[in-house]
Amino acid sequence: MNHLPAPVRWLHSLEWRRGFYEWARTDGVTWVHIFKVLTAAFLTLWLAMRLELPQPRTAMITVFIVMQPQSGQVFAKSFYRFLGTLTGSAVTVALIALFAQNTVLFLGAMAIWVGICSAGAARCRNFRAYGFVLAGYTAAMVGLPALAHPDGAFMAAVWRVLEISLGILCSTLVSAAILPKTAGAAMHDALYKRFGVFAGFVAEGLRGKSSLEDYEAKNVRFIGESVGLEGMRSVTVFEDPHMRRRSGRLSRLNSEFMAITTRFNALHQLLARLRSRGVVQVVEAIEPELELLAQLLDTYAGRSLTDKDASVLAEQLSAFKAGLPGHVRALRVKFLESEPSPSDFLDFNTAYELLFRFVDDMHNYALTHASLADHVHERERWDQPFVSQTNWWSAAASGIRAAFILAVLGTYWVMTAWPSGATMTLIAAATVGLSAATPNPKRMSFQMACGTFLGAIIGFVEMFFVLPHIDGFALLCVVLTPVIMLGSFLTSRANYVGVGLGLLIFFTSGSVPDNLTIYNPYQFINDYIAMVLGMLVCAAAGAIILPPNSRWLWSRLEQDLREQVVYAISGKLRGLSSSLESRTRDLMHQAYGLAAGNPQVQRTLLRWMFVVLEVGHAIIELRKEQAVLPVHPAYAESQPWRQAIRVMGRALVRLFIAPSESNLERALIAVDHAINRVQATDEPFARNFDTSALVRVQSYLHFIRSSLLDPQSPLAAYAQPQGVEHAS
Repeated sequence: MNHLPAPVRWLHSLEWRRGFYEWARTDGVTWVHIFKVLTAAFLTLWLAMRLELPQPRTAMITVFIVMQPQSGQVFAKSFYRFLGTLTGSAVTVALIALFAQNTVLFLGAMAIWVGICSAGAARCRNFRAYGFVLAGYTAAMVGLPALAHPDGAFMAAVWRVLEISLGILCSTLVSAAILPKTAGAAMHDALYKRFGVFAGFVAEGLRGKSSLEDYEAKNVRFIGESVGLEGMRSVTVFEDPHMRRRSGRLSRLNSEFMAITTRFNALHQLLARLRSRGVVQVVEAIEPELELLAQLLDTYAGRSLTDKDASVLAEQLSAFKAGLPGHVRALRVKFLESEPSPSDFLDFNTAYELLFRFVDDMHNYALTHASLADHVHERERWDQPFVSQTNWWSAAASGIRAAFILAVLGTYWVMTAWPSGATMTLIAAATVGLSAATPNPKRMSFQMACGTFLGAIIGFVEMFFVLPHIDGFALLCVVLTPVIMLGSFLTSRANYVGVGLGLLIFFTSGSVPDNLTIYNPYQFINDYIAMVLGMLVCAAAGAIILPPNSRWLWSRLEQDLREQVVYAISGKLRGLSSSLESRTRDLMHQAYGLAAGNPQVQRTLLRWMFVVLEVGHAIIELRKEQAVLPVHPAYAESQPWRQAIRVMGRALVRLFIAPSESNLERALIAVDHAINRVQATDEPFARNFDTSALVRVQSYLHFIRSSLLDPQSPLAAYAQPQGVEHAS
């Protein structure tokens, strides 16, 4: 083929094919989405005009807000948009009925309502948040224009509900009928690929080959996937009956995946500490089993885990788990021949306890994954849902910011009587609501202002120089198509989402003709000035009034992260492990995103998460062991080892609420005391105890101690200079 011209050789090569497939996978999906947006927008606009709705542009705006690449996301967003619109319209009618004769009281009540809705949006952080957003700015968009004609408020609310319902109907129809891309398929793909990545990650970690940077990066990825998959699961129930029948198993699978990542992190961190301390004797004693497990997982590394593969994996892990106790007994006898120190022996027992728990949890995960092949399965019964955790101060800050903006702009409107003041106020309400659930509301508001300014320039040209010279709906679509394509393309790019939204929404709001089109350049210019000013005020408020991406919120989220240890100590034992996992990872996901651009802060937060999950799960296991160990009622409160563990719990609460050198010292002393008490158990009823259970209690206590002394932990900053070590 070398004798052929270069262009011909290129056509025969695989280079262009790979490039085409990559384009089809990324940009190709984007252009399909743009085509669907255009189809839904023009269908909605045509129907709205044919039905002679007062504001067809409102129905068209709904399309731009609701349309998403996946049909399940469209259904979910449409559902919450409809609920939010109904709620906002009802509140508008109520406020008009109460305060129609008093503009000041009406604006004050409206500011409070928008603040509450913005706080709710910041609290939820998913498609439910969009219901709060709509409930807030729908009230403003219907209520503020109705102040001049209170008797028309009810009909204005009714028309808005009808217009939004039309936009929702057209969006869902187009999304489901034209080249649908389902959220269920995306979730299926993500679930099947995730374990392959995890298997390779575990195999490298068990052999001690993973670098610190890669280890932390993979953990961040798994955190994001756990939070994201829960959001996808809540979306798939809207579109796929097969996914609805498996919703419990999908939730369970996500919970079990979080559990196995935490178990592996605990084992990996213990092995890393042993290797760093040069405890070669212990590492060599446990390496045979680690290598066997790594070889088992090598088969699944880097490839998708199908339902059939999961069934095979479950059988392999079951056999591995069944043989593990016998192997451990043989290795323990051999290990004791080397006369290890008490601390090394505890390390040996702790490592094997963590390994057994990890294999057991991974076996449960494989069973749940294999069960997805069945329409009905007993593992569907799962009552431990993903529990999100949002800082109340963060939500309150969003509410305060929104109420302040509405109060300031409403006051300015009343004092100046600017004809476009109502537009400025309601656009600010919409902007502050849309940006409330984003990590950086200042950036989002500013981008929307830029998109609106661009829309004003394009809109002025089209409104006064193009639209008067065209005739017919087809030519109107031709004129609007380039703007809609540009805006849709920008929204598909993460760095320009705000610009795209501002262009689409507010170009449509100010420049798309209604059934009765009025060409008024004075009002047009004033309205766009009001829009841009309202958004810039929102951007300024986002930068000044408790900005969420500043240090104060990182500190609050870090505090919430540490307090999950308190939750592990005091929470109800039923479902505690699952809720600890989801709460901690959700907080970590938020904090990590807000600390973008500050790698040192992100690294510190990640290491806090490691120590919180390590200590938290060890405490939960201790509580479970104490709950099942037999105890004579007469001695329930007097057993020294149980009392020592309670004292240790109080010391850990103080440490994680307020980390300090003295609190770390107290916690270590309390842990050592608990270990000694368990080892010295000689009460008359000790013969009734399960000896292996007492060994597990010692292992968990020793693991807590080693976690507190981990040199990579943030607690290392509070250790004494010479290193705090206590004899166990």
